[in-house]
Amino acid sequence: MSAGPPPPGRLGELGRFLEIQNVGLNLPFALAFLVLAAGGVPSLWVVVLVVIAFVSARNAGHSFNRWADRDLDAANPRTRSRAIPSGRRSPASALAIAAASGAVLLVAAYLLNPLAFVLAPVALAIVCGYSYTKRFTVLTTPFLGLVEAVTPAAVFIAVQGALPLFVLLAVGGLLAWGTAFETVHSLGDLESDRALGLRSLPARVGVRASVRLVPALHALALLLLAAFGFALELRLPYFVGLAAMAAIAVSTDRSLARSPTSARVPFQRHFVMAALYLAGVLVAVFVPIGPHVPGL
Repeated sequence: MSAGPPPPGRLGELGRFLEIQNVGLNLPFALAFLVLAAGGVPSLWVVVLVVIAFVSARNAGHSFNRWADRDLDAANPRTRSRAIPSGRRSPASALAIAAASGAVLLVAAYLLNPLAFVLAPVALAIVCGYSYTKRFTVLTTPFLGLVEAVTPAAVFIAVQGALPLFVLLAVGGLLAWGTAFETVHSLGDLESDRALGLRSLPARVGVRASVRLVPALHALALLLLAAFGFALELRLPYFVGLAAMAAIAVSTDRSLARSPTSARVPFQRHFVMAALYLAGVLVAVFVPIGPHVPGL
């Protein structure tokens, strides 16, 4: 008999703990907004600091969530094999990673500009605070969307030292997009959430209403991102990218309607849609094809 794959080393285990394999869900959006905020190629210094800040914020949120949810994860069949419930990592080490990641975020923000440094604790509070929302409010799913929505605002502040009002269109778009994704994810945990007394939109409104909500959120997100592109007068490829995202979203939503509690296919397709957004931005900014679309 085959002995199976060898157990992961320390770095592999740390990567699994931080879910590095899922960074493709939101890093493409961060890189796209980085290019748009810079109006082209940002300086290497800014790129390095923004990526460090992004990864540090993400790691702080993930590790703090693993610490806060350690007892809940142990009671959920889907998550009881995670590092803390299974004993592969101590709760104290998770808190240490969260604290170290938060410190790195603050240093990176300080090196970027004063406004980024002042607002970094707010971003840190948001990415860590969602860990407790499921215990007392059904709005935990939109709050997770808010975690995603921080990205465009944070990137523009990091690059420009200010937050132009039109960026709020992208913030709203990512809020709707993240809420849609987290609603799909919550559907997969519906039974365990109800058994553990946890709150979410699917647990409150039910499967049918949640399945109907997701395509509406996808449509709202794409409309707001389109308005954001109009405000920046981006070239046609940006909107072609949004159209491709819309086509995949429609297919994804149909798959969700057929199997509401199976998040695997929608989960994988959100990687593709995030990559399409980045591709549309890169072509629109760096390849001189198609007209500029007049601004709002």
